[in-house]
Amino acid sequence: MKYTLLFFFLSTFVISAQGQAQNAPERVVITSKKEKTRVNINENGELQVNVSPKDVHKFKAAGMVRYSDFGARGNGKTDDIDAIAAAHAFANQNKLLVKADEGATYYIGGKERTVVIRTDTDFGTAVFIIDDTEVQNRNAPVFMVSSGLQPFTLESISSLKRNQEKIAAALPGSCLITVTNAHVKRYIRFGLNQNNGSPQTDIFVVDKSGRVDMDAPIIWDFDQVTDITALPMDGKTLHITGGRFTTIANKAESKYTYYSRNIAVRRSNVVVDGLEHRVTGEGDHGAPYGGFINISDCAYVTVKNTVLTGHKTYSTIGAAGKPVSMGTYDISVNRALNVSFVNCSQTNDINDRTYWGILGSNYCKNLLYDKCTLSRFDAHMGVANATIRNSTLGHMGINAIGSGIFTVENSTINGRTLINLRSDYGSTWQGEFFIRNCVFVPQGGKPASAALIGGSYSGEHDFGYTCYMPERIIIENLRIEDSNHPEDYQGPAIFSNFNPQMTADSCHEQFPYVKTREVVLKNVTTASGRDLRISDNPFMFKDVKIVTD
Repeated sequence: MKYTLLFFFLSTFVISAQGQAQNAPERVVITSKKEKTRVNINENGELQVNVSPKDVHKFKAAGMVRYSDFGARGNGKTDDIDAIAAAHAFANQNKLLVKADEGATYYIGGKERTVVIRTDTDFGTAVFIIDDTEVQNRNAPVFMVSSGLQPFTLESISSLKRNQEKIAAALPGSCLITVTNAHVKRYIRFGLNQNNGSPQTDIFVVDKSGRVDMDAPIIWDFDQVTDITALPMDGKTLHITGGRFTTIANKAESKYTYYSRNIAVRRSNVVVDGLEHRVTGEGDHGAPYGGFINISDCAYVTVKNTVLTGHKTYSTIGAAGKPVSMGTYDISVNRALNVSFVNCSQTNDINDRTYWGILGSNYCKNLLYDKCTLSRFDAHMGVANATIRNSTLGHMGINAIGSGIFTVENSTINGRTLINLRSDYGSTWQGEFFIRNCVFVPQGGKPASAALIGGSYSGEHDFGYTCYMPERIIIENLRIEDSNHPEDYQGPAIFSNFNPQMTADSCHEQFPYVKTREVVLKNVTTASGRDLRISDNPFMFKDVKIVTD
């Protein structure tokens, strides 16, 4: 019989401000000899998969494969990663569903082998144990949900404008566009994790005629384009369902060597439904994690009915030479649009401060929490438009910088402030806040002087952009549970003291802060009975118009 060969190339993506970077590809060779179905590894560590003609016919007739079809033992002891990778490679070639075996427990050791998922996958109730105690490559995902479509460079585009509605390009279909100007630095971080900023980056969706989806508009002017890439978007939604995953945590030195032993989503139009992830084996030290569900360079991704786990917080020495707690995540979203988390929760107490906040994100647009109970929402290097509704957030609350509309409704927030504008990125939001039908529990009910909008801005640091407070803040039907407060408590403030030095007209900001123009208040009540006031620093906000019902 004639051999059929297929070479699969997968790339791991390094999440950085510089954009997409591909590591060396891995090759999988699939043959159909008149021999038993088997999986071998050659001297270079590459998978060689033979599927007998009889099994080829059987699998195609069933429309699916199982991991046991390719030799997975599922006994919780034998490393099954090669069999799992082989099953997906064959399924990808033949467009077949992949199903885990019911009742199986798959052990995945530290071998560098990424499983490429390009077809619907049902993990069911199977258990996956991912052992990170001895890992060959901490940057290699365990699973990568990827597209067979290839990115390409748009050579003809040399500049772009903020809110531009169309680009001059004829495309094969809807594409995700990533653009960079390496000559301009943004997000020049301030504080213990200070840095020199990142090249100006944007990401947006266009149709085949080059029309920009204005629900996620271009947010920067690009006077020069040093790199612009178009990634075609799969039209069919890919479904990942079920799975009971447990990570045995690494025991590496506590420093910024992030582990990416995860499910990496690098394809647009994906639904992850019913997954569970737990963490065990955390000790007194360890390296941080970059998100068990890691979503990047894609659009229209929904994670729903999913249970996740916050990671233990470890500390290291930061860029400023001082101790700093390291961010470590079970969800990470980078350069992605229209990403939704629906009915998601976590195994830890969302108010347990020994665990870091569960989400970190950069360069995103249109992020959504709906019916979620999670310890944190966070947008580091900007989000354009975000919504939190019908949700409860824990001790790390809402942290964000960015632009557009930020909506919080029908939710309970337990953070230090209702919304914290991250001071390490300039406490900036160029747009509006809408807060409706919410309950704010300052510091989860611990003694606290409540403030709704938090942040800090000295006016002496160049973040690479003009910094704004929300132009308008509308607050309707807010209950502030501030009964537990210090003796000298004067009542909740709309704004925290962003700049204690800003107390007179003679105060000068080298990089002026654009203040809020208007705050609209309707039915704001307090458990303490004390009235809402502007700030501990009323001078700084003296020009803010307060409108009450």
